[in-house]
Amino acid sequence: MKKTVVTTVIVAGTLLASFSASAQYKADANTEDAPKTEVQTILEEAEAAQTPVIITLEQALEIALSENVSVKVADMEIQRTGYAKKGAYAALYPQIDASGAYQRTIKKQVMYMDFDMSSLGGMLGGGGEGGETELPDGVEIPDGVEIPDSGSSADKGSSNGGGMEVGRWNTYSAGVTAAMPLVNAQLWKSLKISGLDVELAVEKARSSRLETVTQVKNAYVATLMAKEAFNVYKDVYENAVRNYDEAQKKFDAEKISEMELLRAKTSVANAIPNVYNAESSIILALWQLKAVLGVDLDMNLDVAGKLEDHAQQMFYDVHQHDSVSLDRNTTMKQLAIQSEMLAETIKLQKYANIPSLALAFNFSMNAMTNDFNFSEYRWTPYSYVGLSLNIPIFAGGKRYNQIRQAKNQYEQVKLQADNTERQLMIAVRQSLNTMEMNMKSYYAAQNAVQSAQKAYDIAEAAYRVGRSTLIELNDAQLALTQSRLAESQAIYNFVIAKSQLEQTIGQELTK
Repeated sequence: MKKTVVTTVIVAGTLLASFSASAQYKADANTEDAPKTEVQTILEEAEAAQTPVIITLEQALEIALSENVSVKVADMEIQRTGYAKKGAYAALYPQIDASGAYQRTIKKQVMYMDFDMSSLGGMLGGGGEGGETELPDGVEIPDGVEIPDSGSSADKGSSNGGGMEVGRWNTYSAGVTAAMPLVNAQLWKSLKISGLDVELAVEKARSSRLETVTQVKNAYVATLMAKEAFNVYKDVYENAVRNYDEAQKKFDAEKISEMELLRAKTSVANAIPNVYNAESSIILALWQLKAVLGVDLDMNLDVAGKLEDHAQQMFYDVHQHDSVSLDRNTTMKQLAIQSEMLAETIKLQKYANIPSLALAFNFSMNAMTNDFNFSEYRWTPYSYVGLSLNIPIFAGGKRYNQIRQAKNQYEQVKLQADNTERQLMIAVRQSLNTMEMNMKSYYAAQNAVQSAQKAYDIAEAAYRVGRSTLIELNDAQLALTQSRLAESQAIYNFVIAKSQLEQTIGQELTK
């Protein structure tokens, strides 16, 4: 029984470690004029202090909410979803892009007409004096078009086969395009989903804070429990030393046997390991607390107060929470948001069957040339404005199956919510039952401590005058130790159950 409570403290501290990771504290780079927060001041003092800086539970909570990695990650997730929401709303505004291009033609395109090109060639060549080309009235050769001379036998046998080469060797283009949605049901529904995603991130951040608060409370009270156990075992050791000194005097006076002296010496030896174990439990509990706080494990911090200071929390009617509501439970709220998101997703998939309309605009400048004499380029503008209508007709069943998938996920979340609610109600009842049981145990332990202390005082006085044996005194000491540890354990168990209940219902309980 002596080692049971100490072991419990160690195990509790180990469990707390699994919920959080230690984070290296790094002081923020503040300017000389920037005011320091209370958290920054405490941590800077603890980092440089030779003696431990004592912090209260409230200060520990402030440090954790500022330095804990899980809380920081949750806050960053809120920022991320906020950016995503703004990005989604950006789709409502015109999307404007500029572009430019250059192309070098390797082989010009050849065009063929459904008439004899030789006749056109005869009209263009050989009819005039000196072989100069003469064009009929109203006929112009477009830029980039080369028509072979039909009078040449070489042209007839050329690779063009009587066709026309079109284009220039160099092509340049530069322009601006703009597009803006006018009618797009899916887009508007996606904006609603983005907003719900932000709400989900906020609720997850609240969940992270509630969990961190619970971990800090548990680690803080575990440290106080370890200190209380140390004080109990230290008193046992000091009493054993005092009894040994008394036994030594009696032995020297030949009032007790050597066996009685050895029994007193053994009691001292048996008390020493318990003191060491209790001291180690304090160190471990402080490490777990620092890990939850998110500070360096070597930082010189200690906790204020005593475990019995938290006993005042036990003086209220736990039955007032028998009909506790889960409206603020963070898990249920997250499931509710997820359910709403999936309901909107179903609508989003259905809206994929609705036509969409967009406005488009383009302006560009183009130039074609065979040389690189930029100053003589002729740039031709091109522009348009118009509407783009998209009418979904058939996608191979893709949209239909996406709707069915979203409905399936929606039903899954509903079932999960129902099951989670049942499990949470069980957790609430367990916490309330544990609180009530430990309230009764605490009151019983108080009476036991009073009786055991009185019995020990009587046994010690009787041993001093030789009317009682060391065995009887040791029995009284064991009963006192067990009752003191039971009293502390009841307080510890109550606070742990209460903090878990507070996390479950998502709010602070009335003290």
